[in-house]
Order: sequence, then structure tokens, then C-alpha cells
Amino acid sequence: MHNRTHKIENSDGLTPLPMRPASQVMQLERLGSFHQSRLSFMRTLVRRMVVENWQVSSSVFDLDEQGYGTVVYQIEAKYGTFSYVLFSHYLDPENRNDRVIADQWDLTMALCEGTVDTEQLDFLRHNVPKQEAGRVDSRVLVLSRANRSGRTFEYVINELASGRQPNVDVIAEVGYLYRTTAAYGSGKLGMADWEKVRTKHRDFGRPFAAEMFTCYMLRHFSMQQADYLAAQRAPKSAVSLHEDIKRYIGIGNSTGLGMAPFLINHPLLINQWIEMRETALATVVAASESGVDEATLARLDAATQRVIQHLGEIVTADERQNNANLILREELQLLHLWLEEQGAVLASNHYVWASLTQYAEQHWHIETQEVINTLLIELYPELVDGLEEQMGVDESHQITPEMPVAELLEIIEDKYEWALAIDFSKHESMGTFWYRSQEKMEPRLGQTNIDMGMEKEMPLAVGRRVRECYDQIDSYNQARGQQNVAHFIMQNPTYSGIVARIQTMAQSHYGDIRENLVHADVLPIHLLRCKLSFFGVSKFDPRSRLWVRNTMFQGAPLISDFGKPFVDDWHFPIKPVLTFR
Repeated sequence: MHNRTHKIENSDGLTPLPMRPASQVMQLERLGSFHQSRLSFMRTLVRRMVVENWQVSSSVFDLDEQGYGTVVYQIEAKYGTFSYVLFSHYLDPENRNDRVIADQWDLTMALCEGTVDTEQLDFLRHNVPKQEAGRVDSRVLVLSRANRSGRTFEYVINELASGRQPNVDVIAEVGYLYRTTAAYGSGKLGMADWEKVRTKHRDFGRPFAAEMFTCYMLRHFSMQQADYLAAQRAPKSAVSLHEDIKRYIGIGNSTGLGMAPFLINHPLLINQWIEMRETALATVVAASESGVDEATLARLDAATQRVIQHLGEIVTADERQNNANLILREELQLLHLWLEEQGAVLASNHYVWASLTQYAEQHWHIETQEVINTLLIELYPELVDGLEEQMGVDESHQITPEMPVAELLEIIEDKYEWALAIDFSKHESMGTFWYRSQEKMEPRLGQTNIDMGMEKEMPLAVGRRVRECYDQIDSYNQARGQQNVAHFIMQNPTYSGIVARIQTMAQSHYGDIRENLVHADVLPIHLLRCKLSFFGVSKFDPRSRLWVRNTMFQGAPLISDFGKPFVDDWHFPIKPVLTFR
């Protein structure tokens, strides 16, 4: 591995750390092998809620015996008061659809600032169930919806009504009672924009914190509703869900192509996320220079065994994912043996984690390498958790007009050599195009010269745009030497956007994904996996190369755990072992 050093602010001042190069990190397959870490947004949100002891109460809990009606939760966070408004509806099974084209759901929800009065509640009741077809105002931070799981919802309620706890093995096959199909924020449909949320509501001032909280509260309601319905059906025999089972229940999520353009259109933000993750990794590798004690080795070994069990409990019909999980489990078993063999040596060895990461790169698959990196970061909360405050950045691309054109050419050759290496004259290099569907304005993939809509192509082919820009600048420079970027843009205004991106991203360490995103065989699921890893999801279940199911908040603390002593170790959740049935 070719390391480069880059100075960052560390606990002992400015320390040069060996950061992995972008040529290694920003490959699509590696990005698609990321797992959640301590810096993922669900993890940082839960730490904040537990430590700050947010208070959550039901100001309205108006459900009928079928579980339909209105619920309003009031949240007293550290800096402000919020309301979580939820509407539970009857949904004809024939109309239950997780796709974005759906227009009816079992639940619809809104996270609002402050308390909600009767007038506002009526307004929300009229608009929230309509989702995109409705309109809300800037008092709303997030809009979301969810559907019941056909396999677990009724099963869990029937078991509780019969006086029994549900079988954990049955729950493990799905992992949730409800799944959400979208969480809209940042100004969509009239909601508060990100600038307002970031500056006015410090509790949700980190990226996607409000959206993650909306899903967390859905999880809370799902279990509260299950207990309620069981008691309605059998008041004398019903029992409540065991707390260990509650912690194991998460929220399902389906993510499709709609998420993919975000990574392309926010390269500064993605650069920041990845740089903080890489900084965390480099920090813990550097921390092992003085050796690693046996207790830390034992913690890594125990975490490895847990991941092996977690992977064995994932149920997916996707053959590729099953095979990847199998290989990952086998290689983590080899890690277990390696730790045993190296234990005595490692305890007194310098650069111990560097030895491990280097060994992994030489012997194991990319996903195994990234799981190991995640586990190493997990070992040192005191060194990495402070980075969570640096996960945000303003996405602003600026042209530097006075830069000589010759200098811009050199920047492209240095920073975008990966794009210049792609032969776009080959048909497969231009085999795909991205567009938005007319019906729902959702991103779609089309086959070049086969599918309609190429004239509506979205500008996501960064590598191709860089190549075209480079060729145009090179010709311009040869014809008119000594000119600057301002002159070039005046003559070629259509290139202003890509020039601004190139000049801006040249100052970053990561950012642009080093892949041809319009290749015939492109796998968008890697883009989804990358973004979802920063959200903090687990249990990836691909349904095609275009969308993936996953589980959110599985294993996370409950609201009843807030304010209590807390060890943040709910990553890679495994089935609880109950001493009764």
C-alpha cells in the first residue's frame, strides 16, 4: 500500500498520519464494501440522545382497537422541543407497495419543531398522509412513511396476545415490524431547509440527524403499537415485548437509485465523510505504535466472532450477497486464527494495526479489509468520537478565474488521471445513461441507444465530463497560450460547471468517485451501500443491482435506556439469547 501523509489536528497537536490514497479508497467496489462505524449518523444520534437523556412522552395516543388513529410524541432534547406526529391508517393489502410510486401507506409521519396545537394537527392530518401529493410548511423538518412487515407484524402481536414472547428466530429472518420507504427533508415539499435546521435546531445540526431520528421514533412506535394491539385483542393474557427483543427489533428500509445521485452531486460532503472515516482509521493505526495490550486484542477477537455470527444470521435471496457473506465469514475466521498466532508477538510489536491492515490487503477480499477497519475504529472511541462534529461541510463549487489554463490542465492530469485513462470511444464505456422518470422525478438507468430519454440525461458521468473538458481546454491552450480560466469560460460557458468542480475538488483529498458511472456494467448498488454505511444501516439484502433492503437501528438502545450508563456497542447486532419462551 502506498501511503501518503497529511497533517490533521490530533490529540497531541498536528501529527502527520498515514492516510490511504484516494486511488485506493475511492474505487466503487471498496466504497460498496463499507459498513457502519462509530461516525455513522445513527450511532452518533443514539449516543447524543442517551447521554443527553432526551425526554420522550406521548401527548396524544389516540388509536382505535385496530391500531388506527393519531399519535403525537413530544421530545424534549438538549436545545429544543420537537413533536413527532404519526397517522396510522387502514391499508388494503392490494395497495401495499414499497415502491416510490405508491400513494398509500400504513403509517405517515412528520417531525415538527416545537409543540403542535389543534389547528396545526388538523393541517398535518390533511397533508401528511398524502406525502408528495400534499404540502407542509417550514415548521416541519422531516416527512416520512412506512408499511408493515407481512411476515412479522401479525405474528408478533398474536404471540404477545397469547401470552408468549415471539420466537427470536422468526424475528431474525426480517428484523423489523415496519419498513420505511422514504424520509424527506431539507426543504422538500415546503419543509424547513437544511440551513434552517442546521442553524436553528442544534439537536439536529449534523447531516441527516433529523431523518435518522424520524426512523428511530418509528421503531419506538412500532413496538408500542404491538404491545397496545396485543392488549386490545387479549386483555387478560397479553404480555409486553421483552426488552431484549425490543432492542433487537429495528426498522426496515428499501433504498433504490434515488439515493445514488446524491453522492455524485455532493462531492465535498462525501469527501468530508470519507476523510473523517479515514482519519479515524489512521489515528487508531498510529495509536498502536507503542504496542497493543492483550485486553485490546481480546476485544478485537470477540468483535470478530460477533461479526461472524451477525453475517450468519442475515437472510437474503441474493446469490452474490450470500457468497460475499460466506467468504467474509471464512476470512474473519482466518483473522481469529491470525490473532491467536500473533497474540504473543503483537503484544510487544510496534505498528501492530499497520501489520494487520497490510496483511489483510495482501491476503483477504476488500470487504474483509473494510470490516477489519471498522472494528479497529470501534476499539478507540476516545480517539475517534470527536470527529463526529466534523461530518458537515458547505457544498459550494467555485471557479478560480485567474488560474492559467496550463495550470488547470496540470491539475486534471494529476487529480483526474483515472478519468483520462478511460477509453470513452468504446461502446461499453458509454453503455448506460442516468435520467429522471417523468412520473415521480426519480433517477433511473437506461441503456444507451436502446432506451428512450437520452436527451434528458442527468450530468452524473463525471469522468466523461472531465475528459471532454480536458480535450477542449487542451485545444484552447494550444491555440491561445498564456490565457486564464476566465477567458476559456467566456468562450466555452457550458464547461463552467465541470471547471468549478475540478478546481474545487482539487483541494480535497477524496471526493470524486474514481469510476466510470456510465459503463454498461456499472453497479449502482455500490453507491447505495456507501451512503447507507454512513447512515449506519446493517444487513444488506440486494434485490437487484439497482436497489437494496437493509435494517436500521437493530440492536440500538431504547428510549427507556436514555440517561442510563451506556456502552455504545450495538454495531453488527446478533440475536438475543432469552432464558424462556
